[in-house]
Amino acid sequence: MNKCCFFFLILASFGSAAHDTRIDKITVYGQRQGLLGQSISASQGQISAQDIARKPIARTGEILEFVPGMVVTQHSGSGKANQYFLRGFNLDHGTDFSTNVDGMPVNMRTHGHGQGYSDLNFIIPELVHSIDYFKGPYYAAIGDFSSAGAAQFSLMKHLNTNMLSIEYGQDNYQRLVAAHGTKVGTGNLVTALELQSYDGPWLDSDQDAKKRNAMLRYSNDTPEREFSITLMAYDNEWAGADQIPQRAVTNGDLDRLASVDKTLGGESSRYSLSANWLTDDWASSAYVIKSELDLFSNFTYFLEDPINGDQFEQVDNRVIAGANFQYIGNTFALNTPWYYRVGSEFRFDNISEVALYKTAQRKRLRSVRNDHVKQWSLAFYGQLEGELTDRLMVRLGTRLDHFDGQVDGDNANNSGKASDGIVSFKFGSSYRYSENVELFANAGNGFHSNDARGTTISEDPLSGQLIDAVDFLVRSTGAEIGAKWFDSHHYNLSASLWTLALDSELLFVGDAGNVDSNRPSRRSGIEFSGYYWLSEQWSLDLELAWTHTRFSNAKDDEGRYIEGSVPFVGSLGINYSKLQWFASLRSRYLGARTLDSNNEFSAGNTLIHNGLVGYRFNDFSVTLKVLNVLNSKSHDIDYRYSSRLPGESDAGVEDLHFHPVEPRSVRLSIRYDY
Repeated sequence: MNKCCFFFLILASFGSAAHDTRIDKITVYGQRQGLLGQSISASQGQISAQDIARKPIARTGEILEFVPGMVVTQHSGSGKANQYFLRGFNLDHGTDFSTNVDGMPVNMRTHGHGQGYSDLNFIIPELVHSIDYFKGPYYAAIGDFSSAGAAQFSLMKHLNTNMLSIEYGQDNYQRLVAAHGTKVGTGNLVTALELQSYDGPWLDSDQDAKKRNAMLRYSNDTPEREFSITLMAYDNEWAGADQIPQRAVTNGDLDRLASVDKTLGGESSRYSLSANWLTDDWASSAYVIKSELDLFSNFTYFLEDPINGDQFEQVDNRVIAGANFQYIGNTFALNTPWYYRVGSEFRFDNISEVALYKTAQRKRLRSVRNDHVKQWSLAFYGQLEGELTDRLMVRLGTRLDHFDGQVDGDNANNSGKASDGIVSFKFGSSYRYSENVELFANAGNGFHSNDARGTTISEDPLSGQLIDAVDFLVRSTGAEIGAKWFDSHHYNLSASLWTLALDSELLFVGDAGNVDSNRPSRRSGIEFSGYYWLSEQWSLDLELAWTHTRFSNAKDDEGRYIEGSVPFVGSLGINYSKLQWFASLRSRYLGARTLDSNNEFSAGNTLIHNGLVGYRFNDFSVTLKVLNVLNSKSHDIDYRYSSRLPGESDAGVEDLHFHPVEPRSVRLSIRYDY
């Protein structure tokens, strides 16, 4: 990142006076918005900035844990995308969960590390205005990667107060956030800067993570239209502690906070320019994104190469351009007003390099595969909704997606072109049973795209064997019934019973560090989320999700269990706020899960408690955050596969490999609002 950019942002943050007029704060939590009469399904909701501010999180991506039933972990250094779990999916880094920020896609297609890769580290949490979340494939305006769900981030257009926050914690954790808003003509200009460094608790090597974020956003809203243009810049570098073998910890050869390969890590950057235009009838957005990732990993240690080790480098370098358009109108038929929206989406990924290299101590030994990929997608969708009675609402939607890909690789056998199209249908209905209760029924198709390289491949780059290409687009089909029960003074409850079938499952491959296309699967589950306000000072929230997952058919000697799928997720939180004091204590439970298709091996459950307590005085606030309060030694992530340590047999050892939860950590922050 250019140092001049940060110097400019620091000047912009502090160089002008704050507004003379203060606006009184009105706190409205997202969970206090029942969205009755507005939701398409019972599992749709909104997260507000106040919700995010009151939750103790260790990593930026964990703000998605406000999506009921979602768990966010990490299996390597903090500069990578997080690991996500939702509705029985081990989503890896984002497959089957769509994420966007003000209309810009976060999921990366045909990515060097994993299909659907979603790195949220470029977001500054203090600048998030709200997050709208959706679960299931019932929404016509949401396409690729959204079978399990989607999250849409909206960033702030103006600030009630400027702010400067400094945070310091154990293991040399340091973070500075500065944000400033000012009037420019008839519009608002928001500038923000985040600087963060962290060594981590690892015993034999510092993580030495250095993250830099900047945002410049101009908005100009009138009663007739809303307009914004946003420039974002993100840069990160880190040394990563990867997953380790259980046998080495059990026999005392390796501490749980140590590493086998001490030269792992990487660099990542993302620069974007986006614009949004909204009127009563039209909504449009356009964006350009420059993204790079250079990642070093080693999951099997010395299994493939006893001399140099199995370290490999994954490179992804791309430019993404795209636009979204939507028209909203109404008509009158069958004595009923009908509201409709039609839209289109275009996206082009020019991936100049998506590559895999064999390395040793971050030095390239040979190229395994190097490709230049161009990938296009075009979509059209429409949604129609109307009130059949004063209580019953129906919604019909359809979506057409077309994908094209061109792969130019260093191996002619793997180069070529591919294209595919898919039509999805959506149905939803809601019945307003009473002023406080609404019932829902939904059904629909969704899909995820596969890596374009897999659609043209004919030769395995590692073994040289001929293999079959995969389908470009893979369908999912889901259905759900549910209910919302809402009272703005006391509670907000929702429950749903759902099912989802995929034509092809994406699974994590431990020794390659990517995802592989697999058999069809089916999931079904029950979800409950409840938010209860005991008084003006105290509130409780409870989120529970049970899921049953299986492959739809058996295969050779493999069973029908889906590796890594989570049967139960739960979270419990208690919140307090009175006058100057505020506090929150949250517990998150990730249930035991199978690690192989025959259910012979499983990972243990993970229970983590995080808390914070703070005090406001004048324009200052002081917050003490304690992460992993009880110092749990659970695992963030678990896999089972074969690896080889020095001195072991050439065939290696099949074993549990895990990344540990970080030990208890205390962080103190001071914030000044001016």
